[in-house]
Amino acid sequence: MDIRRLDRQALSLAGEAVSRVKTDHLGRATPCADWTLYGLLRHLVSQNRGFAASARGAGEPWAVWHGGDLGDDPAAAYETSADELTAAFAEDGVLERKFALPEIGEGFTVPGRIAIGFHMLDYVAHAWDVAVTIGAPWEPNAELTTAALRVAAQVPDEGRGAGAAFRRRTAVPDDAPPGHRLLALLGRDPSWTQRPC
Repeated sequence: MDIRRLDRQALSLAGEAVSRVKTDHLGRATPCADWTLYGLLRHLVSQNRGFAASARGAGEPWAVWHGGDLGDDPAAAYETSADELTAAFAEDGVLERKFALPEIGEGFTVPGRIAIGFHMLDYVAHAWDVAVTIGAPWEPNAELTTAALRVAAQVPDEGRGAGAAFRRRTAVPDDAPPGHRLLALLGRDPSWTQRPC
C-alpha cells in the first residue's frame, strides 16, 4: 500500500470538510468531547506541524505538537500545515526514518511508514468529526476506508478511554457500512449528531 498517497487522500478529505467551516461553527461541540470545533481544527494544524517536524528528525519536543495557530482563516491555516506535512513526508528515506511520537510516550519512536499510517487514520477519522459537526458529507473512497480499517484494527485496546487518542471500541451491526465499522473501531458513535446548545 502506498501510505504516502493514502495520507494525501486523508489530508484532502479532512481539508474538504475544513473548507466548509464557517466562523459561527467554531464554537460547536464535536464528537471529540474535549474539543469545540475550533479546538479540533487547531489540533489538526498542530498535528500536521508535529508530524512534519518528526519526519525531519525534530519531533521530540512537546512544543512542536502544540500551538498550531488558526489565525483569521482556519481553512488557509490547515492548507498551509498540510502542504508543509506533504513536503516533509515526500523526502527521500522518510518511510524508514524513525519518527518521535511523544504524545504516545516519552522516547516513543516508530518507522516512518507506521507513523504515516497513524496520521492517515487520524485524518480520515477527524474528517468525519469535522463533517458531522457542520452537517457536511464524509465520503472516503473505498481504498482509503480499507486502508484506515486495516490500521484501526491494530490500535490496541490498552490505553483507550477518556483523554486518550481513542475511546473504547463501540459495537455496530455486522452488516454496517465500512465507514461505520471504522468509526466504531476508533470508539466513535456513527449515529452522533450535533446537539443544540
